[in-house]
Amino acid sequence: MAAKLVQTTVTAPVAGELLPLSAIHDPVFSKGLMGKGFGIEPSDGKIVAPVSGEITMIATTKHAIGLKTINGMEVLLHLGIDTVELGGKPYQILVKMGTKVTAGQELAIMDLAGIKKAGKPVTVMTVITNSAANNYQLFLNELDQLVEAGDSVAMVTGEGADAMPAKPATKVGKGKYDQLAHDIIENVGGPENVNSLIHCITRLRFYLKDESVANTAVISDLDGVIDVTKGSGQYQVVIGPAVNDVYDAVIGQLGPQFSDDAATKKAVAETSAAANKPHYGFWGTIQHGFSGIIGVMTASMIPVIGILAGSGILKGILAALTGFKVLSATSGTYMVLNAIGDATFYFLPVILGFTAAKKLGSDPIVLAIVGGVLIYPQIIGAAGKAATAQIAFFGIPTHLVSYSASVFPIIVAAWLGAYVEKFLKKVVPLYLRSVFIPILEALILSVIVLVGVGPVITMISKGLADGIVSIYNFSPALSGFVIGGLYQTMVIFGLHWGLIPIVINDIATNGHSYLNAILSITMVAQGGAVLAVFLKSKDKKLKEISLAAAVSAFCGVTEPALYGVNLKYKRVFVWASIGSAFGGLITGLLRVNNYALSGSLIGFPAFITPGVGIGSNFYGYLISHYGTLLISTVLVFLFGFSDKMLAKNKAKAKTDQLESVTE
Repeated sequence: MAAKLVQTTVTAPVAGELLPLSAIHDPVFSKGLMGKGFGIEPSDGKIVAPVSGEITMIATTKHAIGLKTINGMEVLLHLGIDTVELGGKPYQILVKMGTKVTAGQELAIMDLAGIKKAGKPVTVMTVITNSAANNYQLFLNELDQLVEAGDSVAMVTGEGADAMPAKPATKVGKGKYDQLAHDIIENVGGPENVNSLIHCITRLRFYLKDESVANTAVISDLDGVIDVTKGSGQYQVVIGPAVNDVYDAVIGQLGPQFSDDAATKKAVAETSAAANKPHYGFWGTIQHGFSGIIGVMTASMIPVIGILAGSGILKGILAALTGFKVLSATSGTYMVLNAIGDATFYFLPVILGFTAAKKLGSDPIVLAIVGGVLIYPQIIGAAGKAATAQIAFFGIPTHLVSYSASVFPIIVAAWLGAYVEKFLKKVVPLYLRSVFIPILEALILSVIVLVGVGPVITMISKGLADGIVSIYNFSPALSGFVIGGLYQTMVIFGLHWGLIPIVINDIATNGHSYLNAILSITMVAQGGAVLAVFLKSKDKKLKEISLAAAVSAFCGVTEPALYGVNLKYKRVFVWASIGSAFGGLITGLLRVNNYALSGSLIGFPAFITPGVGIGSNFYGYLISHYGTLLISTVLVFLFGFSDKMLAKNKAKAKTDQLESVTE
């Protein structure tokens, strides 16, 4: 396929208020899963073509229209949210499949009153569905303004194509899904292996004569198939929003005798109802909520995992150079290199504010500003001194903490941001929004974190720290087991800060810290876990991330391992924590001591006893740390990871996102 640079103007398909996709209350669109684009809150129901091209898709329920431009850009118009169940009644389609249209030509009419009466949002989404494949960049006009149908609202640049990609050798039919339907039928064993076929809101559900005949691996890899599952006596091929069209194409090739309209209608009704109500149970709801939090954290961290890993390695090298007196911590060279290695961590709340907001539908710039507030020098400085950490905000007692390198507080702010922005848009007049909504949102979210989230985290972390110290005084071995198993979980939620002052105080007053020796092995355990993933996985991208994350963890920075791999595949983190617990037990039993604010494998000089040199404490360090490395790596390699989890994780994420919005 010959690539070339293209530039296309996209016009408004309907009159109304122009919105970013992040403001759409539908995760499939707001999270960019369908591609780049924009939304419009319509003021009338006349829908026109946003670009010139050919009509390539009209949904059977009339809620979606697909177009393709002459240079290969694929555009989807999605008319309303969750309107599939309305059966096409609110829509009048004025074009047919294959119709050539020009920008501004009328395509459909929406009955806005009818859709609103049914309790459904009427927002119209315009999405470039092949934006990722062709590196399209979308430049949108000023947001939150009123536009007319046919007004120019965006410019798209990227790679186009002079011709369609080559089709598979066995070319079947002219319809968009004919080839996919043929390949699915062929790999379930052909028509002779099919008893009947129905579908629900996202899946083709085959009743096969012999499921063992089906080539599941081939079907799973087909372009257009998300996953294959089995259950209720059915062989289920997960398609997603296009399931109606794929079903029609499959039945068109199998023959109407294989369909069961009554069973299909029942399956659609059941899955629609299930997708629109909570169905997890008490503990299931808690588990689902926790998974959601972890999912947001990992997704928000993914864009910065590479720079975090590199920064961690640089910080480790600097620690080694200063530990061996090769480089002075007061030199200009150290100052510059340390700033480069430390900047990503110091400004992490700003970076995560931006990335988390994009995932959760908040304003990325506002959340980056909120992150900046959390690490504002005066606030960081005040939080570091007992005399100034306790302040009053309009009479409300507030305890300041350092949010540098923190993750959880800014994620909370990003989650709340979507709701705060929605509320403000209801109360702030349209002509004042561009000025007042951003600063009011930043004010509200900053106060919530500083006055609400921060003190709660401080209270919980202090309680945990006091409890851990009590356990250590009772039994160093038991303390090592508990801290080793829980510390990295505390890091995730920002609850570890209560332990850091204890470590600093121990080293400052006693010259050593048993506690820091235990914290050190938790870094090694996370590094060992991600090293096991590197050794076991055959996925090139995952191996690359895993190796860098492992080296970073061995240099004392676990964020790339935690958020890039271990939490993403939760079983890896669980087994890493188990290995860490046993490593902590060994550290406590040997009473390994730490003589500097350093740790992990790169921090070995901190375990050499001053005035004594290499002796029993250093040997204890070697046993505990490399023992932890071995335990964690072996546990994860044997029980914690396989490449099946990689495919399953991708498929589950896509399926959950699709089914959560009922198409």
